[in-house]
Amino acid sequence: MSAVVRRTTAKPRKATGRPAARVAKRPASRASGEVTTHGPTRLWAPWRMSWLRRADAPQGCLFCRVGEANADRRDLVIARRPHAVLMLNKYPYASAHLMVAVKRHAAQFRDLSPAEREDLHELTAVAEHLLEVEYAPHGVNYGLNVGKVAGAGFPGHMHLHLVPRWNGDTNFMPAVAQTRVLPEALEVTWARLRRALATLEKGAGARRATRARTRRG
Repeated sequence: MSAVVRRTTAKPRKATGRPAARVAKRPASRASGEVTTHGPTRLWAPWRMSWLRRADAPQGCLFCRVGEANADRRDLVIARRPHAVLMLNKYPYASAHLMVAVKRHAAQFRDLSPAEREDLHELTAVAEHLLEVEYAPHGVNYGLNVGKVAGAGFPGHMHLHLVPRWNGDTNFMPAVAQTRVLPEALEVTWARLRRALATLEKGAGARRATRARTRRG
C-alpha cells in the first residue's frame, strides 16, 4: 500500500533565537477593593474611621439622648412608647440589627418600673414582627450586655439587641478579615421597617375598631 502524502501551503517559521513573548496577567479588580498577586485583598471602608476614633470614649449616653430627642430619621428610631424606643443599630452586626432601650437611664431589669418593663417587652415583640414580615430571618440572636466588661457600649443604660440571622449568612470575612459585609444601607432599612410598622399599626387599628363595633352590636 502506497503512503499518502499531504501537502501544506504554510511556510515554516524561522528561528529567531529569542524566547517567546509572555502575556502579562493583569490583576483582577473589584469596585470595593483591590486584588493583587503580592498581598491580601483590601476592602476600603473609610467612613468607619470617625467611629473608631470615638469608640473607646463615647460622649454622654446614646439612649438618653435618643429617648429625649424627637429626631427619628436622624437617630434611626423605628417606634416609640412612653417608656422605651425601638431603633436601628448604627454600627450593625447584620442588616436590620435592632435595639430596644428604655428611655430612663436604668441598668438592669430589677431597676425598671412595671410600665418600663411592659414597654420594653412590647417593643421587643414589635421588633420580632417587623423582622419577620420584612426580612424573614431564619433565626434571631437576642443580646443583653450589662456592664462594660460584658460588652455594653453604654454601661448603665439597659438595651436589648435583636440580630436577624439567615442560613448561609456566615462567611470567611468576619473570621479572616474582621470585616462584615452589609448589603443594605441603613436609610433603606429604616424606611422599610417604618413602612412595615405603619402597616402593622393600621391592621391593629382596624381590628380594634371591629371589636368595638362587635361589642356595641
